[in-house]
Amino acid sequence: MTKELLVNKMARDAKITKRAAETALNSFIRGVRGALKRGDRVSLVGFGTFLVGRRSARNGRDPRTGKPIKIGAMRVPRFRPGQALRDVVR
Repeated sequence: MTKELLVNKMARDAKITKRAAETALNSFIRGVRGALKRGDRVSLVGFGTFLVGRRSARNGRDPRTGKPIKIGAMRVPRFRPGQALRDVVR
């Protein structure tokens, strides 16, 4: 599902304009991004939790040259689905 399809579904289900649905979706995305940037979790009961994980430093290879390179440690976004979402997908 693309963002456009999601906006259309939100507008139809909530009986609001597409512009209002897109504004709401963009606000949600900005909120999640902001929380993750601060290192906070975003928990949506019945759906799942967005959180920040750590990826440790490791060695890799430059795909063009094949030379070994160091890849530094970094923070990465993670999503842990809730039980209700897992049950629906099964």
